[in-house]
Amino acid sequence: MTRLVYPQLGTGALSQFPIRKSRRTRTVMNRAADGSTIKLADPAGVVTEWSLTYADLSDQEAGALQAFFEAAEGSLSAFTFLDPAGNLLAWSEQFDNDVWQRDPFLQVTAGVDDPRGGTGASAIANSGGAGQTLPQTIAAPGGLQYCFSVYVRAASSTSVRLWAGSESREFTVSLPWERLEMPAADADATSLRCGIEVAGAASIQVYGMQAEAQPGASGYKPTSQGGVYEGAHLRDDSLAITKTGVNRHSCTVNIIHAKHL
Repeated sequence: MTRLVYPQLGTGALSQFPIRKSRRTRTVMNRAADGSTIKLADPAGVVTEWSLTYADLSDQEAGALQAFFEAAEGSLSAFTFLDPAGNLLAWSEQFDNDVWQRDPFLQVTAGVDDPRGGTGASAIANSGGAGQTLPQTIAAPGGLQYCFSVYVRAASSTSVRLWAGSESREFTVSLPWERLEMPAADADATSLRCGIEVAGAASIQVYGMQAEAQPGASGYKPTSQGGVYEGAHLRDDSLAITKTGVNRHSCTVNIIHAKHL
């Protein structure tokens, strides 16, 4: 069965500004016989909604949205939605989390000063003689444009390699902080693997690992949950596309993701 994926625009972006995003959580409360209460967060009750407003869409872009609406049959069918206001990577500052496939000779120390004045960066030292990698694989579909970015610095000049999907690129880094970006696209992929490779016996500092479904990097967004939403639905059973001029159209698309559905 073909995976249904929300389409990008001709520019490679998923949306236009403004984007409205809301997130509702649920707390379960149990009242005991003695009158005391126990409250627990209910992760399955989280509901996230987006309202995407489009203007000056081309005939082709408007046609792609209409075709997607018809393929989804309005609110009936689930699809994969990549949050245009988020970071697709999960736990972007916790490299000891299981979502990161860290090679054995990498030692990671968190709590390092970052370029924003906080302590969200990490020091990464490679005690091995060959390159060691720190990647994450996300369920991002092929056929879209992506950008992987990260801030890196090193006390002495060294090389690092970034990769996203089937693309990779080597950079030389030193002081001060530098944001590295690498675009990627793979028409046949069913997932996207992003990461950094540290050269043998080298030490670097990293901050702001981020993957996005667009051609270039936006401001860094730290994460726990990543921005890939499987099982999203259109909120509405109608899609009104208004023609505003020659090869110009406008519309609003409302999307909802509920973990309990």
